[in-house]
Amino acid sequence: MMRYVSALFLACAAFLAMAATPARACTNYLIAKGASADGSTMITYSADSHELYGELYFRPAAMHAPGATREIVEWDTGKRLGAIPEAPFTYARVGNINEHQVSVGETTFGGRKELKDPEGVIDYGSLMYIALERAKTAREAIQVMTSLAETHGFYSDGESFSVADPNEVWILEMVGKGKGGKGALWVARRVPDGYVCAHANKARIRQFPTNDPKNTLFSKDVVKFARDKGWFTGDDKDFSFADAYDPMTFGGVRYCESRVWSAFRRVAPNENLPVEMAKGIDGGPILPLWVKPEKPLSVHDVMELMRDHFEGTEFDMTKGVGAGPYACPYRWRPLDWEYEGARYLNERAVSTQQTGFSFVAQARSTLPGPIGGVLWFGVDDTYSTVYVPMYAGIREPPVNFAVGTGDFHRFTWDSAFWAFNAVAQLAYARYSDIIPIVRAEQAALEGSFLARQADIEKAALDLWQRSPEAARDYLTAYSAKQAALTVKTWRGLWERLFVKFLDGNVRDEAGKITHPAWPKSWMKRIVDEAGPTLKVNKFKGEPEEE
Repeated sequence: MMRYVSALFLACAAFLAMAATPARACTNYLIAKGASADGSTMITYSADSHELYGELYFRPAAMHAPGATREIVEWDTGKRLGAIPEAPFTYARVGNINEHQVSVGETTFGGRKELKDPEGVIDYGSLMYIALERAKTAREAIQVMTSLAETHGFYSDGESFSVADPNEVWILEMVGKGKGGKGALWVARRVPDGYVCAHANKARIRQFPTNDPKNTLFSKDVVKFARDKGWFTGDDKDFSFADAYDPMTFGGVRYCESRVWSAFRRVAPNENLPVEMAKGIDGGPILPLWVKPEKPLSVHDVMELMRDHFEGTEFDMTKGVGAGPYACPYRWRPLDWEYEGARYLNERAVSTQQTGFSFVAQARSTLPGPIGGVLWFGVDDTYSTVYVPMYAGIREPPVNFAVGTGDFHRFTWDSAFWAFNAVAQLAYARYSDIIPIVRAEQAALEGSFLARQADIEKAALDLWQRSPEAARDYLTAYSAKQAALTVKTWRGLWERLFVKFLDGNVRDEAGKITHPAWPKSWMKRIVDEAGPTLKVNKFKGEPEEE
């Protein structure tokens, strides 16, 4: 599995290393109980990389012999970092959720380069998946992650983690201690019930209470270490984890805090949150760690948060010359560039063409773990993907999402990743004409999944009361069927779109070829640039057209 995932983290690390172009990957939103319409908790994750092949990772529950060890391989490079004692028993995990409805996501913020420990044994990818295999609650997952990092050394750059169970949602931020400083510096805060939190490749925890273990946990030396390094002076109560370990940069706010701002302005529009961070203005007002949404969020609402291009704001990526004649909100790389001695950029939106996979993890305390936990899973661009329900209790991943069904060297219509990329690639060329058709198909599939969810879970619960194993079989078959239906639908959609928009033409429902004109705004751009070169002049004596 590592060879498929490592490309994502390699790309993240490469982005973080480019001081001149600090483009960064991954976005997480965290929805606590009371902020959701159905009483569930939710976290989201978009795993964004030009080199990541999107698929659903899976590991069954297992027993391990006394003295067994686990090899730790860095996700970024495939490098062996060492070995640690294996747990006697590990839980099943489906993607980034386990059978007890614990889910974990991440974004890399990097932080101070000197804090990376080249002798550490645990990287952040391993922390996430080991936690899923060993924890029944979010608190247990945090304990697993922090104790492993403190015991064996944290090898990675700075990380923000989302950690959730059916009752609690936490944001955990962690950095290493640098060469020779085995261990980790970290702080975790519980998102208050009724609130929404977010992180997107920038450390976000600042001041925190030191005497509230119900809601805040931290490493014992997190303040002293910064003070000893000269990165903080003042009273402990004024200490800011983010400011000490991940100081503000232009890229950190323009590319990263902008995605936080965009989600917050959507869920709490009347808060009128300051926009300076999204603009990359030095010294601008700090965004809150969390906000209270003006209405409870449904699963569908949260899916839509992941489909954001700053629409309706001054950063709207469907506007401007970069969007072309068909209002395409995507910009091919590089993310920023130099022109006549100055640097310029494209916005970094939540929804981006290079997403490998993304999810909305839903957990509910009213149902057994294998039924209550749902990983709404999609591949490729979040705006055009379909989130398919993968239940926490399934026995194996659907073949369409499974590791090994296609790769970057082998196209196959059996792979959801290739099916969704094929449709998206068509859409990018004539976006304003094609994307409404794609979104209609998306809405139909997701709408059907959500409409049937209660009935599917009632049937699974009835089975569970008689035979938990039968319930797992039922959910495995259901998730596989929906995955197959989705891929079949998407292949058919590609075929229809390919015929309809062949060679720049547009075929109507009767099959008649039409040639819709460009928007007048785009015609004006062409005329303004070309001047009289493209103007049609009438010859003297030329007959009038009929």
